[in-house]
Amino acid sequence: MGALNITEVKVVPVDGDRVLKAFVTIKINDSWAIRDMKLIEGPNGYFVAMPAKRLKTGSYKDLVHPTDASARDVLEKAVIEEYNRQLSPNKSGMLEPKEKSL
Repeated sequence: MGALNITEVKVVPVDGDRVLKAFVTIKINDSWAIRDMKLIEGPNGYFVAMPAKRLKTGSYKDLVHPTDASARDVLEKAVIEEYNRQLSPNKSGMLEPKEKSL
């Protein structure tokens, strides 16, 4: 399988929430859609939370997720760029991807 090819990103910004910034849908290779992702502001910066299922234990398990760091980086960059593009008329609230730890 080749590199992750995100062909469409839909971002619906959320107003008034300190943590949840947007709901996100992406399309991969114009063939697969992943819905119900969330752009979250966490303690280490912004990240994309995957759609998840609540387990009987009360914990959550991701339904889909990137299997390596480079795929996650591509996904987060595409989502944050689209979010910033939608905010660009007012230039406030521009986001940067979370800091990478070494």
